[in-house]
Amino acid sequence: MNKLLCTVIALSLFLFTYSQRIPDEIYVRSIKGVKFFQYGNQVSYPVITLGSTMSLELHFDDLNNNVRNYSYTYQLCNADWQPVELSEMDYIQGFLQNRLTQYRVSSVAKVKYVHYQTMLPDKNSMPSKSGNYLLKVFLNGDTAKLAFTKRLLVLDNKVPVGLKVVQPFNGNIIRTHQKVQFTIDVTKLSIFNRQQQLKVVVLQNYRWDNEVAGIQPVFMRGNQYEYNGEQDCVFPAGREYRWADLRSFRFQSERIDHIDQFIIPNDVFLRPDPERTRERFLAMEDLDGFYQVNCTDVNNPWWQGDYGNVHFTFFPANNQPFPGKDIYIMGEMTGNLLNDSTKMQYNAEKGVYEKTLLLKQGYYNYNYVTKDLKDKNAKAETAYTEGDYWETENTYTVLVYYRSLAGRSDELVGAVSVNSRNGRLGF
Repeated sequence: MNKLLCTVIALSLFLFTYSQRIPDEIYVRSIKGVKFFQYGNQVSYPVITLGSTMSLELHFDDLNNNVRNYSYTYQLCNADWQPVELSEMDYIQGFLQNRLTQYRVSSVAKVKYVHYQTMLPDKNSMPSKSGNYLLKVFLNGDTAKLAFTKRLLVLDNKVPVGLKVVQPFNGNIIRTHQKVQFTIDVTKLSIFNRQQQLKVVVLQNYRWDNEVAGIQPVFMRGNQYEYNGEQDCVFPAGREYRWADLRSFRFQSERIDHIDQFIIPNDVFLRPDPERTRERFLAMEDLDGFYQVNCTDVNNPWWQGDYGNVHFTFFPANNQPFPGKDIYIMGEMTGNLLNDSTKMQYNAEKGVYEKTLLLKQGYYNYNYVTKDLKDKNAKAETAYTEGDYWETENTYTVLVYYRSLAGRSDELVGAVSVNSRNGRLGF
């Protein structure tokens, strides 16, 4: 009896751990350069409209340098990214699993790898419900052998969203933060219990680490719900992203200090990055944290682009470490994750923070953020490394989820993005 109980407990813990796996995570160390975006636009988020002919591109490299059997499937999730209790046949139309058959061995590049790519969704395997999906790529037809996961949004656009970015009224943060206020029209929804049936999520630069969720409308005028609470959707504005032009390892861009081309992979040393909190704000064009795979030396960067060990150096004011805080590199290139693979190490001899990342040739955006050591749930902060400026250009996204009374999953029924400087963007 005790053995049976232990087995049940162990199985429950395994299932709980599996269900808590982080989206946008890479589980196979040899996989690098994962890109998932709308067709033809590397700086876009993977969003498609239900029933449309929109296409997404998936690219990744396996530095194992042997062709392996990769397949993919979809996992439908609720608004909080927890898997739904539905059979795959309830939300996938067609084949439940598909093999990745388009691959190419690298050429020209010093670092050898196999490049895999595909267009999604395949006409023989498509999501049949709107909502949050995890694209799960796995090995040898076994979904337990996950290689990596990526978020995917499938939109059934029923709810118009009016969105704008304003300065907060609070005088203490009026120059450092940005406030998002929006209105949704629920005319096409049957809402009997608003708190249970309706959920909204607000994102800054498509990041999920500092999402705002669980907020309620301040005013309801018929079918018009207004979300404009003074404390609800206030984000530190940050600063324009730093950049690194790695499109060539032969000709150094102004951000590269020097390159050691006699080792493989090449060692690429970027110029040290200073703390920017005391610098005057300057408006610059950036990619809102995205990066582009690109190369000026070859014809096709996807399978001819090279990899390099890129060395980042950040020196704080007075060359002293931040007490009680860790520093991380934030951007799409690190999955916007705060973990050991993105944490910088303090070099006491030099008085700087250092981190080395293996990156493919391209154009990168990144910033440095701090996190409080004492608070496991603390969010990333730019106040101590980059500074926060109301004028910063950011992209904000509002996602509206709805569950009918008989529904068993959260449907994505509204989505819109707005650039704080240039206005409304489309999906």
